[in-house]
Amino acid sequence: MVSNEMKEKLVQMAIETRQNAYVPYSHYQVGAALLTSSGKIFCGVNIENAAYPTTMCAERVAVFKAVSEGEKKFEAIAVVTENAGVCCGGCRQVLAEFGLETLVIIADDKGKVRCEPTVGDLLPGAFTPDQLPRK
Repeated sequence: MVSNEMKEKLVQMAIETRQNAYVPYSHYQVGAALLTSSGKIFCGVNIENAAYPTTMCAERVAVFKAVSEGEKKFEAIAVVTENAGVCCGGCRQVLAEFGLETLVIIADDKGKVRCEPTVGDLLPGAFTPDQLPRK
């Protein structure tokens, strides 16, 4: 279980890192702070591109940073936007890859938490690695 102090820390880190978002087109800054089971925290921001499909979400940036450092077990992720927007479908699927029980803390840019679902709550019926045949 993630403590209230840790939740607050994750939200604050997401608020701070959100300022680094590269959003010259939408001007919609997103910050994410991902807590791994080992206690490490990885932050990410959304990074837009003039070729819109190549834009990357903050949540996926944080996950990819963690995985690139050998972390694959997650406890929680805080996602902060101006209006407490919830993760897109692509980010939900990427998070589902690493566990449906990961807590997702959705907050606005003032730090007000709007909801705390799990990845499984956000993506019912998720396609997971368990559904693929094993050799």
